This record gives sequence, C-alpha cells and structure tokens, in this order.
Amino acid sequence: MHIYLDESGDLGWKFDAPYRKGGSSRYLVLAFLFLPIEHKHKPRNIIRELYSVHKWKTEKKASYATLNQKTFFCNRVVTLLKTHPDIKIDAIIAYKEKVQIHIRNDSNKLYNYMSGLVIPNYIGMKEKVSFIPDQRSVKVKSGNSLADYLQIKIWFDHDLKTTIKCIPCESHFNYNLQFTDWIAHCIWTHFEDSSSKPFNILEPHINVRRLYFPK
Repeated sequence: MHIYLDESGDLGWKFDAPYRKGGSSRYLVLAFLFLPIEHKHKPRNIIRELYSVHKWKTEKKASYATLNQKTFFCNRVVTLLKTHPDIKIDAIIAYKEKVQIHIRNDSNKLYNYMSGLVIPNYIGMKEKVSFIPDQRSVKVKSGNSLADYLQIKIWFDHDLKTTIKCIPCESHFNYNLQFTDWIAHCIWTHFEDSSSKPFNILEPHINVRRLYFPK
C-alpha cells in the first residue's frame, strides 16, 4: 500500500489579524490517500484528465483552480471511491486557535500527532507500506522525523509489525500527491473560507476528523 500525505493551511499562530491580511490560517488540514498498489494509476488519471481538459502545462495547485474545476474533481473522486472501495481517503482538521500555547512552540509535533491519529488505523497486518509525503510538507525540527514517529506509534502503541518506508517527493513530479493536495484544499476551503460545495460532495465518501474544535 502507498500512503500519500499533503496539507492545506499553515502552522502560523498569528490570530490578531485576518487570514491573508497579516494573520495565519485558522485551520490546518492533513489529507491522506491510502492507495493499494494495484490502483496506483487511478487517482493520477483524474489529475491527468484535468491537465488534458484545461491544457495545463505545469502543476496546477488546487488553490488556483476555479470552483467548477474543484467541483469536477470532487465528482470524479466520488466515482473513484464508489468503484474502488479499497481506496480510502481520510482527513484531520485542527482548529488552531484552540491549540494550547505550549504546543505552539513546536508546531511540527502537532503535525506528527495529527498524522499519528490517522495512519495506524489503515495499516492492518501489512508487512510494509510506502509513505509518500510532499517534500515541502512540514518536517520535524527536533527529535524524530515524522516517519520515525509513525514507526514508533505503529510498533509500540498499536503492536503492529508493519515497516514504513518513507519516500518524500515533490508534488510536481507525482500526480497522486497532486491528487492529495486537491483533496486537502477542497476540505480546507470549507472550514477556512466557507466555500463548501467541493467539501459537500466529498464528505459522505471520506473520513473526516476534527481536532480542537469547540464542543
């Protein structure tokens, strides 16, 4: 199995100004694509279709896509998940304003913690998995790397024998990472900007977790 990870939002903590006007994003979304190897070409075919239809020559980030393009993408994703139910998408969203002050001192630990709440649930009895995060994603600046953190969680907290092989990649080289970027963005815009049409298409077909949200 291949596990792809990308995020939307940032890990800044400046909340005394609006987002995009000097302030940080209020939400951080991590999106995960759990992809059996035999289906590895199917998500990337959706991205290739977008490139073909719109004649894009270079990577098109979802943040620069139109609402119609994002809606088209999400409808294609739903069809994919219905056709291949062993392909899974999971996302965890942190409401950053409720994150305790002492945690903010090392934002990468929050990133690791969020990942650790999701990935072990999909490992099962697999001997090995390939973990493919965007190379530009947040890395741990102190202590273990994200992959090492996940390995410890899987072996010690979940008593699984799975080995994680980490293969960071830049998204412009990998259509499946671009697919995951689009998923993350379509979820994030619902929470950050109340632009909800793409999210409403996806939500019934993916797993969505909320962290630090007001009760």
